[in-house]
Amino acid sequence: MKIIFSFSALFYVGLIFAQAPNNQDLKSPLTVVDYAETITIEDLKEDLTILASDALEGRETGKRGQKMAAAFIRAHFEELGLQGPVVNGNSRSYYQDVPLKIATPRNIFLDIDGEKYKHIEDDVLYYGQETTSSLITSEVVFAGKGSVEEFEKLDVKDKSVLIINSNRGERQAALTLAKEKGAKFMFVVYRETDEGFSKYKNTFKSYFNRGSLKIDNSNKEKETVNSFFVSPSIAAEIFNTTFDNLKNAIVDFENGKSRAIKKISAKEVTYNLDFEVEKVASENVLGYLEGTDLKDEVLVITAHYDHEGIKNGQIYNGADDDGSGTVAVMDIAEAFVKAKNDGNGPRRSILFMAVTAEEKGLLGSEYYADNPVFPLENTVANLNIDMIGRIDDRDLESTDYVSLVGSDKLSTQLHNLSEKMNSTYTNLFLDYTYNDTNHPERIFYRSDHWNFAKNGIPVIFYTTGSHPDYHRPSDTVDKIEFELMKKRTQLIFYTAWEIANRDQRLLIDKKLEEIK
Repeated sequence: MKIIFSFSALFYVGLIFAQAPNNQDLKSPLTVVDYAETITIEDLKEDLTILASDALEGRETGKRGQKMAAAFIRAHFEELGLQGPVVNGNSRSYYQDVPLKIATPRNIFLDIDGEKYKHIEDDVLYYGQETTSSLITSEVVFAGKGSVEEFEKLDVKDKSVLIINSNRGERQAALTLAKEKGAKFMFVVYRETDEGFSKYKNTFKSYFNRGSLKIDNSNKEKETVNSFFVSPSIAAEIFNTTFDNLKNAIVDFENGKSRAIKKISAKEVTYNLDFEVEKVASENVLGYLEGTDLKDEVLVITAHYDHEGIKNGQIYNGADDDGSGTVAVMDIAEAFVKAKNDGNGPRRSILFMAVTAEEKGLLGSEYYADNPVFPLENTVANLNIDMIGRIDDRDLESTDYVSLVGSDKLSTQLHNLSEKMNSTYTNLFLDYTYNDTNHPERIFYRSDHWNFAKNGIPVIFYTTGSHPDYHRPSDTVDKIEFELMKKRTQLIFYTAWEIANRDQRLLIDKKLEEIK
């Protein structure tokens, strides 16, 4: 028995060192499993009960409840001893300020020979930056369908162009061409009948007329070509001809008559752009844990902490969306801090980030990607968590599951590592339904990991899918499956541990354009 016990003891000691970060002296005989076990149902529930309480008023971006949530997360990071990594004068902060604005259309119209056509009210829809300007008079040139060949035949510098094209991709390409050629504005016929345009306008007028929240780049607005969508009748009026003549000119050009579109006489029009702009202040909350021998390389773990706020007097608590992901980040941070305090800290640095304004269009993560606190070239991966607290209504092999998106998109190593961590420690059913980039919900492009992936950084997105309480006031703490949430959080911790401590950073062996 004594011999067997000694062998077992040696085996256990070997396991300890196998699980510990390389090149470190252990101060505590604990393994990665021990640290994962510090992620408990009790802690998750306590944090989520606060974050998704009525007192935080649904955490809408820029509102009081979001500020309270940010303060709660910051206090947690500070209590853990994480560093505030954002340089703020001579000090450092846990907050990365994210400047936002709401721009609402006010007085936008097109004037053709003294006849005024108002945005939304008439057959014109403005699409572009929230620019406020005085009346602008511009010569309009007909550019057919907006192809490269058509633009080569035209002088559009400092002029406006009009195209007839219902293909979104070709229209975007035409906008790029117009910008390269020096055009100042574009008119687009997106539907080839007035009835079709009217139906399109009525379907999307709330989108074109809404006061949307966007990143405030007032000091460095990207130069672009703004547009009016117009009806066929408006297009014909601009050139004082018939719409059939415009279409026939395109056909003639495509049949080899190179001067066909140039024969459509240019004409001057006047337009006015006017927006009411309201500034909105929000913030990402960042906590930084410095690594050891590979500290210049950074793993980023994210979840968005904003939600829908109050609508019609009802609080949208957002317990699952994304209170669950946010408290997962908080508790994963706590486990890593415990490891570091024991002398088992990660080799690579880890940035724990609660992201704002995801519900408004991934704005917080977009701002970080454009203004990174740590260079993106040093960012080895992003693990993003959004809604891991429920079981959806899909007919899956097991309810003991988590859905993964993106793990194989840029790095085969990341995908294999993730699979190994699960088979070694948690044995969840890994569902890849949403990983198909052709899936109708297009999840790969719809959460904060996308702003890392599009910059060539390997990502894994963890979710459990939608449910009947998604974006409803009924998304409350009492419906969270805490045992499953704990297990899913532990899987993310194990994966993060392996990424942070492996000898080599993850190999990127795929290109993003190959999967778009």
